[in-house]
Amino acid sequence: MKQKWLWSLIAILGAAAFTGAYMTKDTQQTINLNAVGSTALQPMVEAAGESFQRDTPGVYVYVQGGGSGTGLAQVQSGAVDMGMADMFAEEKKGIQAQTLTDHKVAVIGIAPILNPNVGVKNLTTQQLIDIFTKKITNWQQVGGANQAIVLVNRVNGSGTRATFEKYGLDGHFSAEGQEQDSSGTTRSIVASTPGAISYVAFSYLDAKQVLVPKVNGVQATDQNVMNGSYPIWAYEHIYTKGTESATLQKFLRYLDSDDVQRKLVPQLGYISTHDMQVQRDVDGRTTPVK
Repeated sequence: MKQKWLWSLIAILGAAAFTGAYMTKDTQQTINLNAVGSTALQPMVEAAGESFQRDTPGVYVYVQGGGSGTGLAQVQSGAVDMGMADMFAEEKKGIQAQTLTDHKVAVIGIAPILNPNVGVKNLTTQQLIDIFTKKITNWQQVGGANQAIVLVNRVNGSGTRATFEKYGLDGHFSAEGQEQDSSGTTRSIVASTPGAISYVAFSYLDAKQVLVPKVNGVQATDQNVMNGSYPIWAYEHIYTKGTESATLQKFLRYLDSDDVQRKLVPQLGYISTHDMQVQRDVDGRTTPVK
């Protein structure tokens, strides 16, 4: 009798253990955070996401490019948790900025890049305007090689393009040229195309592949962006919509933490918002940080 009772108890305990294990597995929650948009911001969010995942079991951060316009449209529609952009939402037609929440996670400088054989080390704002509006069509006209200029633009909707046109071309729009939808591809094409010119974020600059001219005699450096002497820069924004989940809030706080702002941000070629000595509003007005 005792033996029968003992085997019954073992069976009950075994069933309970199995049920508990099954429930634990079945109820384990997997949380996905999705970010889409700016390819200039993509490397930072990817790297921060990988680190965040390691410290937060069960959470996965998925990041895709596509350009700032795509990111803003996707977050506005509710298709993703985060829209990455290197422009203010107010600057993009069709976006209801008042429905979105802006999180400035970094600053990024944007520099013109040239094919190494062009031989030009400095360009003025007016020369950039004339080149990108095709008033100047040969590098010889600005002291370079006798080589036709080849324009390589980012696609319409790109935050990098919008920033370059606003602050590098003083509000002028670029003439037609070949268009690329990613910063990495743009750099590769300029590096391999004689006479090519384009523009990329500092995080994509590579002196071994492309020539980075000064603009109005000012070198494209983090320090010159921080102190306001180099004009072509933008905030890197993450936009969210509606009530943010606890996990999303935690990730956004992580992006503003010292681990990211003091280590990861400069490591990847961005500038921490904490280090800026100037600030800029949506209308382009720049004022000292108080």
